[in-house]
Amino acid sequence: MAQLLIVYHSRTGGSRRMAEAAYEAARDETRTILKRAEDAGPEDLLAADGYIFCAPENLAALSGQMKEFFDRCYYPVLGRIEGRPYAQMVCAGSDGENAARQCARIATGWRLKEAQRPLIICTHAQTPEAILAQKVIPAEQLEACRELGLAMGAGLAMGVF
Repeated sequence: MAQLLIVYHSRTGGSRRMAEAAYEAARDETRTILKRAEDAGPEDLLAADGYIFCAPENLAALSGQMKEFFDRCYYPVLGRIEGRPYAQMVCAGSDGENAARQCARIATGWRLKEAQRPLIICTHAQTPEAILAQKVIPAEQLEACRELGLAMGAGLAMGVF
């Protein structure tokens, strides 16, 4: 059975909720592992057949913890995961585009295959208080995360990637 790895980082709960929604849907389709970025390593990437990366955008970039995951894992798996599908989700306070670009550049370096365009959920958090507050992701946006997880899980299970 194919395995999907979902790696996420979250400080205020938004990205965690997004990753959990994708996980809930994907696990009905294929074996799915959900790991925090600080707990995931090269061995997890090597064991999986596809990936969902989920992180917040902090200061117009991937969160430091997610970037650190990529930094730790990049060279140990380079040339060993080529062609595997991936998708990404970004929890952003404004546009999230730069974080998505950063993740896509790393995935390009690994020669991963983008299975779908990035899903960016904007919380519109613009004040220090709103940025630091625990995030609530509306049901319809969590549904989009579930749909992404379902599509990745089903695609891996059917071998369409």
